[in-house]
Amino acid sequence: MTALSERPAASAPGLLSRVRARVGAYVGLTKPRIIELLLITTVPAMMLADRGWPSWTLLLSTLVGGTLAAGAANVFNCWYDRDIDRLMNRTRKRPLVTGAVTPRAALVFGVVLTVASIVLLALTTTTLAAVLAAGAIFYYAVLYTMVFKRYTRRSTEFGGVPGAAPVLIGWAAVTGSLDWPAVVVFGVVFCWQMPHFWALALRFKDDYARADVPMLPVVTSARSVGRQTVAWSWVTVAVSLLLWPVGAEYGVGRGYTIAAAVLGAWFLIEAHRLLRRIRAGGETRPMQLFHVSISYLALLMVAIVVDAIV
Repeated sequence: MTALSERPAASAPGLLSRVRARVGAYVGLTKPRIIELLLITTVPAMMLADRGWPSWTLLLSTLVGGTLAAGAANVFNCWYDRDIDRLMNRTRKRPLVTGAVTPRAALVFGVVLTVASIVLLALTTTTLAAVLAAGAIFYYAVLYTMVFKRYTRRSTEFGGVPGAAPVLIGWAAVTGSLDWPAVVVFGVVFCWQMPHFWALALRFKDDYARADVPMLPVVTSARSVGRQTVAWSWVTVAVSLLLWPVGAEYGVGRGYTIAAAVLGAWFLIEAHRLLRRIRAGGETRPMQLFHVSISYLALLMVAIVVDAIV
């Protein structure tokens, strides 16, 4: 009796460990780090649209719905890309590659997340926000993942549309419509993605080449990538400065503009430093720009929030 009664207790830690591993595998399919970057652009857009702090119910509903939508798109991406993910060092430990999740289970999971996100946004926010979320999922899962990523060097530019969609979803969740400030912030996030992701692609160029993915650093010279990175960085900063005149009636003032100028200078300096290192022919260290770009975007969104509150 003693031995029999001890077996469940002895196996409990193992069962708990397996459950955690399984849950972790499904969460991993959603690429939570990417979702974090997307969501930091949703709140500022909502605050601009509301000219202050939106209700907690609306805020949480939008963030949860946006998380589910972004997670769904990423799950479909992992499902379709499992053949090339196993060829790249950066992605070979993803759940579908290791077998932690089966392709069928991942596909069902993606469908469930899609339905849940659209229904939640439609019932708790606005129809437009739900439609935009559905469009972003389709664009990323089908157009970007199945077409642009594998067949064109301009996949990053095409992929920038769903990457910036949370801005429009957040604005639409508050107002049920779109306005020029939302378009400008969308433009900032869209343009920002080029220097951000090309820096990452420079770091993992060999991975993409091994998987035959025509990312820009694979199909053109590092110097060309550096020049285009600098050009898009300048466009990003220029678009960010447009928010003052366009968003004045929504509370955007000098405080944001000064912050955007200072942060933009920092971003541009780092982009030019990358180009200089490439031209010098030494170690390029592209991840420096990658990390600076994350801080730049996060702090720029904070500046929007502060202006909206103050």
